[in-house]
Amino acid sequence: MRVLVAGATGFVGRRLCRALVDAGHEVVAMTRHPADYSGPGVPVHGDVHAPDSLPGALSGDDGRRGWSGATLPPRSATTGKGRADAAYYLVHSLDAPDFARRDAAAAQAFGEAAGEAGVRRIVYLGGLGDDADALSAHLRSRRAVEGLLGAGGVPVTTLRAGIIVGHGGISWELTRQLVQHLPVMVTPTWVRTRTQPIAIDDVVRYLVAALTLPLQGPRAFEIGGPEVLQYVTMLRRVATIEHRPLLVLPVPLLSPGLSSWWLALVTDVDTATGRALVDSMTNEVVVRDDAIRALVPFEPMSYDQAVRQALRERAQEGDRE
Repeated sequence: MRVLVAGATGFVGRRLCRALVDAGHEVVAMTRHPADYSGPGVPVHGDVHAPDSLPGALSGDDGRRGWSGATLPPRSATTGKGRADAAYYLVHSLDAPDFARRDAAAAQAFGEAAGEAGVRRIVYLGGLGDDADALSAHLRSRRAVEGLLGAGGVPVTTLRAGIIVGHGGISWELTRQLVQHLPVMVTPTWVRTRTQPIAIDDVVRYLVAALTLPLQGPRAFEIGGPEVLQYVTMLRRVATIEHRPLLVLPVPLLSPGLSSWWLALVTDVDTATGRALVDSMTNEVVVRDDAIRALVPFEPMSYDQAVRQALRERAQEGDRE
């Protein structure tokens, strides 16, 4: 199957491209800078914030050149003359103050271009959260993107996840850096919120499987690891694994705005992204419907296993530098 990945150079995307190639799929990695791409698959220029760039990327109508200047393999009947059979959408704009508007416009443009190109399925990685709750702006935006991706009539399969644990992930980096930098931590009350973290390898496994899940119109599946944990428990368990001291002192009056500045001060996550994430941390994000477990049966990693793997990958990357 020919599969386009929008967001191929990101935390999830680069791992997904490798897994899709390993699974035997023909991967088209959509990126704004194809000449610089060195990952799995064939790069193609495309930018979800530049709608005119999307039709060629999704349809393959590029004159057989221009995908980082490389000559592509001959088109085959099974790939619909070069178009993508399916597309993954792994893009967000959390670092922009108007991320909700930007993400909505980008999702609609991508969905319409996918429909015009004849794509048969879009797979989107969204966020957990109960629709009955007062969802944060970040989670409301993720829900809106789910619907807007279907603007061109292509069925959208959504996988909703909470915190993804893996080297390079923003939420994981917040956790790791807080533990590393602050042996005594004055924290807001959201550290008591429950979440259901999941290992990046398990997210990728679900994403690959999503290509062959039953396709009966739009469908959202909830994915998570085997444990429901408070954020403070996650912090303490990382500290234990890393043999670091950690004293947590919750402060009720630490507002989301102050929390985001606090995170920017002690981690390398920018204030805009930190604010969006902090707002979401007031929402409980746990799996309510585990229907996907019957469709994609395997045992997800425990939180401690995922943490140890993330730390190993970071250490290995440091050794290579």
